[in-house]
Amino acid sequence: MVNDKRLFYGSCFALITTAFSFSIRAGVMPQLETELGLSATQLGFINQMWFWGFPISMIIGGLIYHKVGGAIIMQFAFFAHAAGILLTIFAGSYFILLVSSLLIGLGNGCTEAACNPMIADAYKGDKISKMLNRFHMWFPGGILVGSLLSQAMTSMGWGWQMQVGFILVPTVIYAYLFFGEKWPEPKVSEAASLSGNINSIFTPLFLFILLCMCFTAISEFGPNNWVPITLQGSGATPMLVMALTFGLMTVARYFGGEVVAKFNTTGVLLGSAVLATIGLFLLSNQSGAMVYIAAIVYGLGIAYFWPNMIGFVARYIPESGALGMSIVGAMGMFASGLVMPIFGGLIDKNRMVAEEMGLSGDELSVVTGQMTLSTMALVPLALIVLFTILYFWMKKREGSADVSAATA
Repeated sequence: MVNDKRLFYGSCFALITTAFSFSIRAGVMPQLETELGLSATQLGFINQMWFWGFPISMIIGGLIYHKVGGAIIMQFAFFAHAAGILLTIFAGSYFILLVSSLLIGLGNGCTEAACNPMIADAYKGDKISKMLNRFHMWFPGGILVGSLLSQAMTSMGWGWQMQVGFILVPTVIYAYLFFGEKWPEPKVSEAASLSGNINSIFTPLFLFILLCMCFTAISEFGPNNWVPITLQGSGATPMLVMALTFGLMTVARYFGGEVVAKFNTTGVLLGSAVLATIGLFLLSNQSGAMVYIAAIVYGLGIAYFWPNMIGFVARYIPESGALGMSIVGAMGMFASGLVMPIFGGLIDKNRMVAEEMGLSGDELSVVTGQMTLSTMALVPLALIVLFTILYFWMKKREGSADVSAATA
């Protein structure tokens, strides 16, 4: 018998592991930069491995999900998470950090590849979007907890190795919850043959969603991954800004099903792009308490991106199956990984420009961060255009379906 609740809770703790690996690693970046003598560009490549491990395992997981089952994929996720965390703790070089970040990314991707289709198989209709939102709320929820823990551990003088070791806690919990559990049978309509999945993937709508996913993922992960560095000297505590942002995202995603039911998926995505653009623009020119206000706007903007992009595929392109959801998520992570060294190089370049202006100390950090964030704000700005196109595209599609139904 399938224990839906235990599987869902196990999925949530697996996603909390992913979230801790994001927030705690972001929190220790300044320590890594100082203790190991790494540049922002090198930190960008380390982050890139975290993001690129994700799409590799997501695509492979999507291809084999219906053959080997989600349980096997999550067993590999546990191995990759545990090995990656331990390697990070004992890393003494840049190369080892690259390898350990790749392993953690592989574990994170397996979590998405196994848990998204499991939830889609376990629930029906509007409840798919509702439960996907509630599952994905634990990514920002985990980042909220991880950010506060990292801030507290840093304040107490804990080294980065001990902080990274804390990621093992949710890892062990999800392994326990999944152990020995039976997974739900795939839905017939969504467990189509591989050729059927691929045919659905090579359609204009799916390819357009892939393009949008690149921009939504970069809008969410790009700025947040560099918060400890871009907000230095701004008058706000960077890790508290991250905690506030992801705390709001957690609450927003809990009510995601109701929001989508009221405004529909494309309307929510379009509104989110507008808020994310405004939020990043404010973050790029505000200081002190206003940084927290800007973080609220930005957090509300990015809250519904990831779960509703996955939910869009599950609901409107169901023939793509687990592979379709995995490819969309993989594309988001691939794009995010691609820009990490670029953003790191941008920070290094902007810092040099600020130094040439004669700035130093907090002024140097503030100007560097503001210049970088203003460039990042262009990404969600492009999404406003893309989601406007998608909104009217889906309106036209729904209208055509109504006409066909009436004719029939």
